[in-house]
Amino acid sequence: MLEYAVLKRDRRKLLALTGLTVKEFKSLLPPFNEAYRRTQSNGALAGHKRRRRIGGGRRGQLDTPEQKLLFILVYQKTYPLQTVMGELFGFSQAAANQWIHRLLPVLQEALTTLGVMPERDGPAFAQAERGQGEPADSILDGTERRRQRPKDAEKQALHYSGKKKVHSDKNLVIVTRRSKRVGYLGPTHAGKAHDKKMADEAQITYPRKTVLRKDTGFQGYEPPVQQTHQPKKSRLAKT
Repeated sequence: MLEYAVLKRDRRKLLALTGLTVKEFKSLLPPFNEAYRRTQSNGALAGHKRRRRIGGGRRGQLDTPEQKLLFILVYQKTYPLQTVMGELFGFSQAAANQWIHRLLPVLQEALTTLGVMPERDGPAFAQAERGQGEPADSILDGTERRRQRPKDAEKQALHYSGKKKVHSDKNLVIVTRRSKRVGYLGPTHAGKAHDKKMADEAQITYPRKTVLRKDTGFQGYEPPVQQTHQPKKSRLAKT
């Protein structure tokens, strides 16, 4: 069973499972706990007015704020089956499903409080970046994450990524080069979608002095920025 009390002593494993360092985890914990307390106090989790005091009843599976945050971060970072999440934290798939739906909005509220939620609207990206106070030096890339193989044959074809040889979902991300902050997260597409087409459809606006770095998957994508950088394809000799 995964426990924060153990993982915090293994920084590399915590980073691999959650994407956060111990320092970042501790910074996120207070606003996460406060957001969770608000949902508890107003009865939002159950959808109706509370009948007993906060903390009443039997002890839950995720009994500390650290365990709750660890659970939802592991889910977001690794995106396993709910059955796997239950095994990792010592409860059933049904309980894992309930906790995921309970804690995802809490995590989103906490990240919003910290001001680190990425912009989701392409045309609004330039405006959102102006208030960050960082050099407009960004990296644009497409990210893929594995998903369950769809049962429908048409969906199987759409979600099959020839590049990764798996069924996947894709998103565009823009990361600030210096701070590694994710400034933009695009809509989710099927794994077969091409990076450049996704960028064209997103209609992203950039700050005027942006230096944009992209890979060959964005060949021909030249938005109105100060400069773009793209590596050249290597020509390997045939053997």
